[in-house]
Amino acid sequence: MREILTAIKPLAAEYYRLTGKPLGVTSEVAETIAVDVLGLELAPPRTAAYDAIRRTLDGSEKRIQIKGRAFGADANPGQRLGRIKQAAACYTVLLVLLDNAALDLREMWTPRMPPSRSDLQNRDLKSVSVPEFKRLAVKIWATG
Repeated sequence: MREILTAIKPLAAEYYRLTGKPLGVTSEVAETIAVDVLGLELAPPRTAAYDAIRRTLDGSEKRIQIKGRAFGADANPGQRLGRIKQAAACYTVLLVLLDNAALDLREMWTPRMPPSRSDLQNRDLKSVSVPEFKRLAVKIWATG
């Protein structure tokens, strides 16, 4: 699977460069990168409300929604996240920002508190922009 995503990244970046539109694989690339970098476990396909699992030392599971966005010099800074699902099955949300020139990892952000207790709960979760999310979150990973 990782070999396929590795092959898709340059094609998706070239498609974006030529058309100004994403190819539609950003979420899958973001999920795979987050799982690899943070040592998470990918949730089974079509799992409602979360995309990955973090296993804790006490054996419990923390379920994580992953939102991926590609950014670059020509990207719209007001990009919106996909719907954040407010389900009890999800512990937190992880925003994975990729460079739209190559779909390489730039940053990862997570809310200061799980979404059920954060400011995100009081917002229209269909319209949270990347800058709004970052204002309510902490950066947990960055390149360079």
